[in-house]
Amino acid sequence: MIDICDYAVGLSRQLFGLAIATERPDHRMMETWHPLGVVGVISAFNFPVAVWSWNAALALVCGDAVVWKPSEKTPLTALAVQALYERAVARFEGAPAGLSTVLIGDRAVGEAVTAHAKVRLVSATGSTAMGRAVAPPLARRFARALLELGGNNAAIVCPSADLDLALRGVAFAAMGTAGQRCTSLRRLFVHESIYDTFVERLESAYASVRVGDPRDGATLVGPLIDEASFAAFNRALDDARAAGGQLFGGERVEGPGEGIYVRPALVEMAYQCDVVRRETFAPILYVMRYSDLDEAIALNNDVPQGLSSSIFTTDMREAERFCSPEGSDCGIANVNIGPSGAEIGGAFGGEKETGGGREAGSDAWKAYMRRATNTVNYGTTLPLAQGVKFEI
Repeated sequence: MIDICDYAVGLSRQLFGLAIATERPDHRMMETWHPLGVVGVISAFNFPVAVWSWNAALALVCGDAVVWKPSEKTPLTALAVQALYERAVARFEGAPAGLSTVLIGDRAVGEAVTAHAKVRLVSATGSTAMGRAVAPPLARRFARALLELGGNNAAIVCPSADLDLALRGVAFAAMGTAGQRCTSLRRLFVHESIYDTFVERLESAYASVRVGDPRDGATLVGPLIDEASFAAFNRALDDARAAGGQLFGGERVEGPGEGIYVRPALVEMAYQCDVVRRETFAPILYVMRYSDLDEAIALNNDVPQGLSSSIFTTDMREAERFCSPEGSDCGIANVNIGPSGAEIGGAFGGEKETGGGREAGSDAWKAYMRRATNTVNYGTTLPLAQGVKFEI
């Protein structure tokens, strides 16, 4: 949140339009950008501060008010953030009241935000099913939808890869945040020539990772969010076993309080079956062999989601092919880092069932503004565009 606020302060001086060449003499054409209006933010449980701040910081410097409907699983975080916002804005004279509002509630509150005529943009982060519910009512009233939805993210480990680096990148992306990031690594394609060696090392990492109280600095994997998440975790593992998957890890472990703690699961699969193509928001990594880079890229793309992806290679041709139009079809395509841990300077988001929205850096700010094209005639005649003649 601090980083994106710093970014937005600098961005506030760079909300620029273009000067456009005009075919008409004694004319000037340009574009200007204006506040869009009220922005609704619907956030998920897993990043209860970041998602709001990625949207709100940009929306505020673009001149918009923000109405925030947080996940019903994280209401206290939202209220704490709103209190910090109010404390900060009180330091400045003349700040308009009501620029940021928090609405606590269930799905009905989100539906009210989506339906309200004054909300010109809804930025919604969550499941693909949630996106399918949000988008139609916005489309019916010609409001904007900025959707950050599911991610079934993959990584490819090539024969030339630095295996030490790849191991760290894969382990963090797959196990970090207990697999509850939209950019968590869920599918791994390892070249057949290094498959056995790499998977053996990965199993050692999975066996040694510390699972438990996230307040302990030595803990790397904390709890699942709730019982429903644990049930989905177990269903996916049952489906993977039924499809012939070989499971390593995945057992429930002891942790503090009533939290649900599991050891991350590594599942070797012979092929990319339905359970692999389905996103399960839990620490499950499906591992498969590949023999040809084109095959691996095709597997990377052969899922409904298109958020993030990565390749581990020291071969320049492989890296460039992965990032080319013939490579990954995801909104994020990384080389020699995992698919998670995006920086705020780049636009964040994905394609296909991920929704197509972009937040944070690059030109994502344009989603929160409306564009006007302005033509100024500073001459004394009225020439028309495209050579049209109209004489009276």
